[in-house]
Amino acid sequence: MNSLDRPVWASLTHAPHLAEGDDFARRYRRDVNLFASACDDSVNSLAALHDLVREGESVFVLQVPAICVPDGLVITRAAQGVQMLAARPIAREDGDCAVVELGEADAPEMLALAQLTEPGPFLARTRTMGRFIGARINGRLAAMAGERMRFPGYTEVSGVCTHPDFRGRGLARTLSSVIANAIQQRGEQPFLHAWTSNQAAIALYERLGFEFRSVVQVAVLGRLA
Repeated sequence: MNSLDRPVWASLTHAPHLAEGDDFARRYRRDVNLFASACDDSVNSLAALHDLVREGESVFVLQVPAICVPDGLVITRAAQGVQMLAARPIAREDGDCAVVELGEADAPEMLALAQLTEPGPFLARTRTMGRFIGARINGRLAAMAGERMRFPGYTEVSGVCTHPDFRGRGLARTLSSVIANAIQQRGEQPFLHAWTSNQAAIALYERLGFEFRSVVQVAVLGRLA
């Protein structure tokens, strides 16, 4: 199976410092991200995934194959997304605002922006998954973008969001282009995910140079009491 078909699993196996679990199932540490994955749909793997979810917890599963739900877990939300790959060299675009590197000092603002705009699961230490950059306007964090899942040959562009006060200025496009260009400069291929319902984001990424690869299944799994 192509690593892109189970990108969460591929990423977790190459980031042991951010993960917990074993060779059957893994999840990100609870302050890093909510994604989890079984390595396959075998009985042992699904049982291991179940054991990684505590009572009252939920995890996100994202993959191309249909999602098999382990006994003892239930789907509380489900949706479809698209997985897109960079189809050509992506040029770095320079917008009106200077691009700044984001780090530990910016963590509270990054988390607040993500909670406001909901670009996907974003927790206190999600920023440690890769490089994050932002655009500041009048001292405020107006937009950001970064890297999330990473495995040999591929890095995901993620966390792309713009504060409502600053939309319509092309900030998401500028920051996405900077991140994607840097990934390509390392000799890797950028990929990303978007909800199928978010046609505006899909159109933006197509203009940047991404193309559709596959539909992905997304589910939030919770543990039965």
